[in-house]
Amino acid sequence: MNTDNTVLKAQNIFNVAYGTNTQQVMDIYLPGNRNKSTKTFILVHGGGWSGGSKEQLNFIIPILKSAFPDYAIANLNYRLANMDSPAFPKQIQDLEKAIRFLNESNFSISQNYAFIGISAGAHLAMLYSYKFDTAHNVKAIANIVGPADFTDPYYTAHPYYHFAALYLLGEAGTTPDAAIGVSPALFVNAQSPATIMFYGGKDQMVPPSQAKRLKAKLDDYNVPNEYHLYANGGHTGWNQQVMSDFENKLVSFLQHHF
Repeated sequence: MNTDNTVLKAQNIFNVAYGTNTQQVMDIYLPGNRNKSTKTFILVHGGGWSGGSKEQLNFIIPILKSAFPDYAIANLNYRLANMDSPAFPKQIQDLEKAIRFLNESNFSISQNYAFIGISAGAHLAMLYSYKFDTAHNVKAIANIVGPADFTDPYYTAHPYYHFAALYLLGEAGTTPDAAIGVSPALFVNAQSPATIMFYGGKDQMVPPSQAKRLKAKLDDYNVPNEYHLYANGGHTGWNQQVMSDFENKLVSFLQHHF
């Protein structure tokens, strides 16, 4: 714990357990001179809810450390889905558990968070923030190619949709009510956190219509947001020019809204 007479040093702590499952671990990057006003970025990896790992978002950490040297960073793993154990609700429960762990820790940080999620991780970050964050501790979201509305006809007709719904919801994924319950865009309200969106015009997995539907909801409630479409971009794997633009826009948005 920090006290008035203690100067805390910067610290990187890897594979910290926030739950009892071996997949419930996080890497934590703590700045020096932190205190109970220190804000925290939470990174959530993608992988179709059934794969991936926190290392996928390691490339963002030096960007954040450079632009926000006084902020903490938590890079999460979570329990992966399989055919016998769908992603929902266990992965939302993991985000809840991870945030509760951070809130109750002795890291000397605040309870103000911003999510940066990619693909399935962006979906989880949005769903938690728009629907389950009743304390409104999440102040901003960066959504990178995340599914946002499972009722979107352009998405339901997409070849990838059945695979996504199966891993996310199991057999329940075939029912309209279940799809509504895991569609972040449908839970946007006036208290939702500021959101920046990045999508690829040639994404073969998540159609850009997802961003348009999400942006419409955010605009309806006057939630600060930005939508950036990289016309020739796919589902990540963007070129150096796009990545440079992405970095600049991400940092600028977070500087203004977090």
